[in-house]
Amino acid sequence: MEQTRAAALASMVETPVDVLIIGGGITGAGIARDAALRGFRTALVDKADFGAGTSSHSSRLIHGGIRYLEQGAFRLVFEASHERRVLLRIAPHLVHPLAFLFPLYHGGRLPAWKLRAGMWLYDLLSSFRNVRWHRWLRAKQVRRVEPGLRDRGLIGAALYYDAQTDDARLVIATVRSAMQAGALAANYVETTALLKPDGRVRGAVVRDVLTGQTATIRANVVVNATGPWSDQLRRLDDPQAAPILRLTKGAHVTVPRRRLANEYAVTLLSPVDGRVMFVLPWGDLSYIGTTDTDADASPDGLRVSAADVTYLLRSANAAFPHAHLAPNDVVSAWVGLRPLLRADHANPSQVSREHKVFASEQGLITIAGGKLTTYRVMARDVVDRVAARLHELDGRPLPPRAETDKLPLPGGEAAELEVLGEAARARAASEATARHLVASYGSEAAAVLNLVDRDRRLGDAIIAGRPEIWAEIAYAVDRELAVRVQDVLVRRLHLFYEVPDHAQSVVTKVAARMKQLLGWDDLREAEELRDYFQVVERGRIKA
Repeated sequence: MEQTRAAALASMVETPVDVLIIGGGITGAGIARDAALRGFRTALVDKADFGAGTSSHSSRLIHGGIRYLEQGAFRLVFEASHERRVLLRIAPHLVHPLAFLFPLYHGGRLPAWKLRAGMWLYDLLSSFRNVRWHRWLRAKQVRRVEPGLRDRGLIGAALYYDAQTDDARLVIATVRSAMQAGALAANYVETTALLKPDGRVRGAVVRDVLTGQTATIRANVVVNATGPWSDQLRRLDDPQAAPILRLTKGAHVTVPRRRLANEYAVTLLSPVDGRVMFVLPWGDLSYIGTTDTDADASPDGLRVSAADVTYLLRSANAAFPHAHLAPNDVVSAWVGLRPLLRADHANPSQVSREHKVFASEQGLITIAGGKLTTYRVMARDVVDRVAARLHELDGRPLPPRAETDKLPLPGGEAAELEVLGEAARARAASEATARHLVASYGSEAAAVLNLVDRDRRLGDAIIAGRPEIWAEIAYAVDRELAVRVQDVLVRRLHLFYEVPDHAQSVVTKVAARMKQLLGWDDLREAEELRDYFQVVERGRIKA
């Protein structure tokens, strides 16, 4: 809640920290968790909400990366497959297995032998410890399980497994785990300058975005984990710093799932350019993604374009010819920037998804590249570098690596989701709400329902016919670091993406509720409403 945020910011300003991490996406959150678990005094800040950038605009997949096999990136696939297994274990409520169909057609870019070999290699690189081994389905079987797929020229399909995640909530859970280990975390804190009292980076000047107040955070080590903004922050350290990133744009659109009627996640080759892309189930919606083009705007000005939508819908319509999707079928859209390592490849899809840790002459540590699935490994590599730097500075012993692969994230303590579901069904107003609470909060679903026990009105649906309840807003404010209306509606509950009006019908009531919880005055409430409507406007497809 806002008081907790203010207290955290005050503490990191008052007393120097070992490590200041700038950037609260999944990478920064993972670094903060790892550093705090190693015993370092750790601070994490982000100029917006945690996960508001690339980390909540992904394809929501935790995957080995089947398409990286074509590029020969076997080490990356092996690493990502291992991390998929870890995340399924430490966050079973937020990361769950997902079955994929990869159909093949006569005359297609990918011959059957190559896909079959790729699938065996995919299983091999996961040490044959994926959810299940792949299987090959004949055309007749494919028609039976996924009748909406294009039938003409169908050879068959590979059935294989990866995992899907709630990307925004995975960030929040990771930040909360960092805080439980002692880290200080404050969202809406913008870095405006770096402190270099002796020529070395020793902290940062920050501005509280919500109050406008400025302050100084002193730190032994500063980490740049700002993703697409990394080169901008590096220029605060060295105005002449050469760019290390190549930013590529990944857009997605959601449509009513009944239009595609897809039972499985579907991996397909776009007829437009031959790229691997996906049609993925998400409750009553399906989302289609992703594009992979060089960015044509700054990270702060990114929008989904009409060309992005045309590409995605054309690709989906080719795979599901009876869908006849048109732009007016799009419920919502999102776009993120991949902070890939700069390379000279002409094709953005060929740029490596591996990560690298850089250190400037003045001591700023920057993490670049990587992908959502491997964030824990990226964090480990950065904190190894931080630990070595702290050892050089004051001789402190190098601590053992943190067991971030074994400690569950909040809500992930109980792997038996069915048992949690039974308990929630006994207390929730509906089956749908019980399923939603367990999927979002895991073992903490009981804490949300405890709020309902104290005030039965909090068990009412926020939007009639949907599973989200009013208790979740109080929980988001009290336990999940939400301090703005957009934090709740966009990233904690996803109503912005999942209802056609982007939750504008309930935003006034949500703002009024948050006003009560956070003690806002009328001016702050009005500002929150204005800013939310601006978020909705920015989310509209750019012509």
